[in-house]
Formats: sequence, structure tokens, C-alpha cells
Amino acid sequence: MVAKQKILIVDDDNNIAELISLYLTKECFDTMIVNDGEEALNAFASFQPNLILLDLMLPGMDGYQVCREIRHKSNVPIIMLSAKGEIFDKVLGLELGADDYIIKPFDSKELVARVKAVLRRFHVEPEPAAQNTGKFVEYPDLVINLTNYSVIYCGEAVDMPPKELELLYFLASSPNQVFTREQLLDHIWGYEYIGDTRTVDVHIKRLREKIKDHDSWGIATVWGIGYKFEVKS
Repeated sequence: MVAKQKILIVDDDNNIAELISLYLTKECFDTMIVNDGEEALNAFASFQPNLILLDLMLPGMDGYQVCREIRHKSNVPIIMLSAKGEIFDKVLGLELGADDYIIKPFDSKELVARVKAVLRRFHVEPEPAAQNTGKFVEYPDLVINLTNYSVIYCGEAVDMPPKELELLYFLASSPNQVFTREQLLDHIWGYEYIGDTRTVDVHIKRLREKIKDHDSWGIATVWGIGYKFEVKS
């Protein structure tokens, strides 16, 4: 029997949390509800969820801090929930490592679709022996493996959330081809994602912090258009 995927719901409004739990339980997920940031960190360690739905406005430690603490130790998918719809709040959440951002109030079907979409993109890494099999691209000092969701840069493994890795792989798979932000949103986030093109910019910024330009390749900005993985001759 296949084990149910586990969703940790972190929200100080228990009525909303119970409603979310009901939606997800109907879709055969196993859920746990906690109501503040400290509880969330404890539950993360004990419950070991496959995904976290994280409200931002929590008593004590807020959702941003919870996200920051979890990202120090894990790449588990995190979807932020917030009544704040400003671009600044979305960008901050993504920069801290969230995989998606849903504005309250939300439609139950959209929430479930977002959860499923994020989980589809997240894979547990197999053993290192599988590193050089399947779908991968390789450049000097860089190997991006989409089969086991791993990146080896200058001989060392680099941790990155699924969408960052997918974006890097997509660009590197088509060297020197320019993609608009809209094309990258469509290919990486898909039609289910309701966001804006700044999401792409945030992920590119995070990639550049982890993967510095090489003498023979780099992530290049094409001003007014988008980005490309530039292979230098």
C-alpha cells in the first residue's frame, strides 16, 4: 500500500486550518495542524511532512522566520498563505525559499491544484549511483541532473528547491537560446500558476547566488526580453 503524502498546515485561525485539512483529506493526503511558528518547527521534525502550507501572520515567530529556519535544514516544498497581496510580500516569500504563494481568500480547488503541482515537481533524490543516468546536462564544472534533482558545481553538490533546479536545467538544455519571462513561467510553473514575471527574476537571482558564472558559460540577462544560458566560445 502506498503511504499517503503528509501536509503540515500552519495557521493560527483554526477554522481555516480545519477547512484546508478537510479539502486535503478528501484528496487522500494525511494532514497535521499547528497554530504557531514554534509548534511548526517542532511538528516539522516529528511529522516529517512532504509539503508545508504556511500562514505568514502567526503569533510569536511569523511565517517568514519559520520558512527561513526550515530552509536552513531542508528543501521540503513550502506554500505560503497570506492575506497580503502586495508584490513585496510575494517576492520576499520567494526569496526566503517558498515554492508558491497563495493569497487569502482562496478557492479550495485552486489550493488543492497548487499543492499537487508543487508536489509533482519535488522528488526525493535517489542514491548517488544514479547521478549520471537519465536526463542531465553537463558543462565544465557543472552537472544538472533532472532525474535525481541534483546539481554538482565545481565538484560539490548544491542544494536548491525543485523550481530553481528545473529553471536552471531548462535554460542549460537550450544553450544560447533566449527565453522571455513569460515563456519561462509557462514552462516551469505551468498553466496552474497564477503569478507575475518577477517570480522568474527572483529565481534567477537565487541561482546566480549559488552558481557563479564560469569562464565557458553563464546565466545571461537579455535586456528587455528575458534570459539565456550563454555558452562562451
